[in-house]
Amino acid sequence: MTAAPRPHVYQAINQIVRAFSKSGIAKRHTNAAEQYQYRSIDDVLGRLGPLLARHGLCVLPRALRRESEDRAGDAGALLVSVRLLVAFDLVSARDGSRHVIKTWGEALDQGDKGTAKAMSAAFKGAMLQLFCIPIASADADSSSFRLKAHQTPEPVEGSSCWADGIADMIGACESDEALDRIRARQASLLGALSREKPELYVKIGERFSARVNVLAARKGKTGSPGATPSREANAAPKTNTRTPVALPTELEKTNV
Repeated sequence: MTAAPRPHVYQAINQIVRAFSKSGIAKRHTNAAEQYQYRSIDDVLGRLGPLLARHGLCVLPRALRRESEDRAGDAGALLVSVRLLVAFDLVSARDGSRHVIKTWGEALDQGDKGTAKAMSAAFKGAMLQLFCIPIASADADSSSFRLKAHQTPEPVEGSSCWADGIADMIGACESDEALDRIRARQASLLGALSREKPELYVKIGERFSARVNVLAARKGKTGSPGATPSREANAAPKTNTRTPVALPTELEKTNV
């Protein structure tokens, strides 16, 4: 009984791995920001292209997923961070056999080149690992960016004026539900205030507590429906079972 022929795609991969094992790709470039050596995408394509053609192997990329967000770099520069999940179909030109690999590519850019850079990073990383090209150190593009932590923008009118306005809103609330709505709608700014202006955060917390106590006192003075003045006078005072909840301090680590 004749054994089934082996898929050519794996033979081609093996031949290319063998070629790179004899002569790798030198790191001829230097990262400008962090001063380490790396191999560029052109270095990889220049060596890999002829080998793919010689052994009849096609590499077909497919972007499966894209994620992006704006980030802040040094000196307030706006950077676009792009992450791509890419599949590479390795297809034999001889018998049509194929194998699929997937990898992520990431990039930062100040303009509209983030996606292209992320695709290049995914290709370079996938090919270096697939064909076992030795990597002596971390590989990256020729430039790097320093990122700052996410920051909530300060209110246009300034933190002090904004805090005074919130305090006035709290003083006008006529129910606990109204106070809860303020907490929910202003959660991000209140969280930023607790980190950057703790004295204003404490001031707003005290205003919340005072308003909760006022509302609780009003509820305690309200008689039950239909009660006569004499019955209300002789009845024991009602106890408000709700514990006033003040705005949490930063030390309590509670989300507002």
